[in-house]
Amino acid sequence: MIPLPLSEVAKLTGGTLAGATAASAPGDPPITVTGPVVIDSRLAGPGALFAAFRGERVDGHDFAAAAFAAGAAGVLAERPLNGPTVVVDDVQRALGLLARGVLERLPDVTVIAVTGSAGKTSTKDLIAQIVEHAGPTIAPPGSFNNEIGLPLTVLRADESTRYLVLEMGARGVGHISYLTGIAPPGVGVVLNVGSAHIGEFGSREGIAAAKGEMAEAVPAGGTAILNADDPLVHAMAARTEAGVVTFGRAAEATVRAEDEWLDEAGRPRFSLVTPEGTAPVELCLHGSHAVANALAAAAAGRAAGLPADVVAGALSRARPASRWRMEVTERADGVTIVNDAYNANPESTRAAVDVLTHMAKGRRAFAVLGEMAELGSGSVAEHAKIGQHVARSGIAGLVVVGANAAPMAQGAGQVASWTGECVQVDDVGAAVTALSGRLRPRDVVLVKGSRVAGMERIAERLLHGGPAEGDRT
Repeated sequence: MIPLPLSEVAKLTGGTLAGATAASAPGDPPITVTGPVVIDSRLAGPGALFAAFRGERVDGHDFAAAAFAAGAAGVLAERPLNGPTVVVDDVQRALGLLARGVLERLPDVTVIAVTGSAGKTSTKDLIAQIVEHAGPTIAPPGSFNNEIGLPLTVLRADESTRYLVLEMGARGVGHISYLTGIAPPGVGVVLNVGSAHIGEFGSREGIAAAKGEMAEAVPAGGTAILNADDPLVHAMAARTEAGVVTFGRAAEATVRAEDEWLDEAGRPRFSLVTPEGTAPVELCLHGSHAVANALAAAAAGRAAGLPADVVAGALSRARPASRWRMEVTERADGVTIVNDAYNANPESTRAAVDVLTHMAKGRRAFAVLGEMAELGSGSVAEHAKIGQHVARSGIAGLVVVGANAAPMAQGAGQVASWTGECVQVDDVGAAVTALSGRLRPRDVVLVKGSRVAGMERIAERLLHGGPAEGDRT
């Protein structure tokens, strides 16, 4: 973060100074924030600003003393504390105002923002690994894509930053507008409109209405990057004043893939085609669904002024930067574990099963699947369809974890031609037990489910053995 006196923090957030700041003599040097902005007092250090959030179980105000003891310059809080404090009505809103104010002081920073129903984090990671070739780049770890994580990422920028790559999530209409109000994008990317969170939005059209707020936020002179293969995304071109660049497999896409194929490990190879030239790409990521993410990232790299060969080279060298997203690990006994447990929706689960099927040619494949959350009234039908897709894929076994995922087992049972085995279990521990007696060398295992299912613990146990905290869910 750029150095800011606490008085400037108060001005940007609409807060008032209290504590030692209010009692300072006129000739005293101003108390200045020179370190990071943190929401965990254990991360506070000399010069930091600690934002005291009230959580469901703990109140950050109770940890302000620890932040001061660690050297924090001040605290952003909703009441006066025993130390330099900027008192505001709402810490979350104030954090957003502070981020917007800091960003306005960094005119050389270009914000590249990404949204979509699936693939946001992976695409954000790819974009960051591309545009760092055009200048110093900051991107969040994992999925810092909400009203707290996004401003914390913005506040990491300083005078040396040239590209700020941000992921923006939405749980309802207006959420992306709020986030783009904090960090207005010069380049806005919309990946897709799927069924993730459809239980909250009500329909794909409702999701499109929310995701389209990204296109609306990109100003004239900016670049809106839209998926040519998704009609609901492609239609967002009418909602922006920015220049529109499309990506996808469609022949009319500005940035597209040709001559696409998968190697034996399920890693895509293709020709990256742009108006300026063509270059070969050999992704280290797994699955054909990674191609769309790579094309969106390539379009963002092009918007940053990078030529096709530089973009293609960066894509070919890119590695997964966020955990539990198609992490492929081979055990000492030859069993391959595919940990895609960060989250799940019908589209991403089908894609992951397809990758499993491709990787396991000539080998036995097992899918260990937990629930796909927030699907609303269509949940039972969508889970059943996934079970049918697994069975039609011809894999050796399906382990269904948790009561909410049970319709997958029912769906698999409806495919009469399937000769594989389906096991339904209640929890993580039972899933590991079911697999331990079935796996043989060279088998391939996919582990996937929504965050609430905690499926990453299954992958951890399969890889490293031993008890995992919270096996019973």
